[in-house]
Amino acid sequence: MTRPSDLSKTLAGDPAMAKARAPRPKPPQASTRRLLDFGGLGIAVLAYVGVDLSPAWHDRLQPALWAALALAAAARAPFYRHLSAELRAALPFLGSIAFMLAAFLCEAISVRFVSAVMGLQWHRSAAPLPDTGQWLLLSLNEKLPQSIVNLLSSFLFDCIKAPGLGIATRYMFTMAIGRFLWTITFIATILPSARPWCAAARYQIPQHPHPWAQKYYVPYASDSNAIRRVITHDMAYAAVQAYPDEYRPDWGRMSFLVDILRPIPGEGPSWYHLLKKASGGCNDLMYSGHMLVAVLTAMAWTEAYGGWISVAIWLLVLHSAQREIRERHHYSVDCIVAIYVGVLLWRMTGFIWGLLKDVELAGQEKQGFSQRAILAFAAGTIIFTLSCVLIAFTMTSDG
Repeated sequence: MTRPSDLSKTLAGDPAMAKARAPRPKPPQASTRRLLDFGGLGIAVLAYVGVDLSPAWHDRLQPALWAALALAAAARAPFYRHLSAELRAALPFLGSIAFMLAAFLCEAISVRFVSAVMGLQWHRSAAPLPDTGQWLLLSLNEKLPQSIVNLLSSFLFDCIKAPGLGIATRYMFTMAIGRFLWTITFIATILPSARPWCAAARYQIPQHPHPWAQKYYVPYASDSNAIRRVITHDMAYAAVQAYPDEYRPDWGRMSFLVDILRPIPGEGPSWYHLLKKASGGCNDLMYSGHMLVAVLTAMAWTEAYGGWISVAIWLLVLHSAQREIRERHHYSVDCIVAIYVGVLLWRMTGFIWGLLKDVELAGQEKQGFSQRAILAFAAGTIIFTLSCVLIAFTMTSDG
């Protein structure tokens, strides 16, 4: 029989048993945690999405909100308690940024291509597609009170499990995949815009179609017999019409983009200048890129935080969807597809992240960082955050 003194010695010599007997720190009360979520990043996210309810609010408040969030993150970074965990996740985070930037470049080139290949004359004459979702919203306008119609028409804080860069990496990785899939989808079939006046107001592109479109599309577009003949013979037979020669600037190694972007002399000598002004395009881009961003943001927030603020964020997502349809930025099908594509993509990357989790945890337990490296990482985080905000304001000021 073991005596009490022997038992105490055994426990003292066994760190695991002693740790099990040690009093555990009490978790923060649920009310306190909810208060932190509400008073911290929750309000920031609601404010960020909420400024979109009114175009006037958006133009005035979004730059100020961006600046406030950047300064708040920079001020909190030196006192963040999980910097070592964030440092381990920094390289995958930077890799996901590079992947997402590559997706954005491919997207910008493709947006310009689908807007320019048919020429301005096609944009003016192509009829928008029938959209039953918009018809439904317009019919509701006739039945709902005017106040509701006006509402529908206008309209690093230590509360997430470390590392925060982990979920940020997954968010940007998922975003990059979604944007690549989006680009492949809208470039495969060029759909007419829900706003026929958009291209003439936004772009300086040739009036006539590209010779490629003249040969394979224009002669057969309005003649059912011509379409039948192309299908029967499986070969294009029309000749390219005598339009003015395409303008060909000297872009050096990027000259292969001339036929894709179709510049004109008045747009400047730089291919990058054209991409900066892509501004979302003017064709219908199946599916909605704006809704994809909104859905992925809502999915990330719901997984990281949950709670009642997630419900509010999803309501704002639905509000944004009906505004996209009501204001003819997108057809109804674009918003519907973007919602389920965003949900499915987030679930898919969650499955991949789950498979890698054990490997990541094993590597993290063996890796340590000096205090100097952690402080350097905190300083780099501050500089990186503020630089991103300044670059966003500077390089997107002209569209």
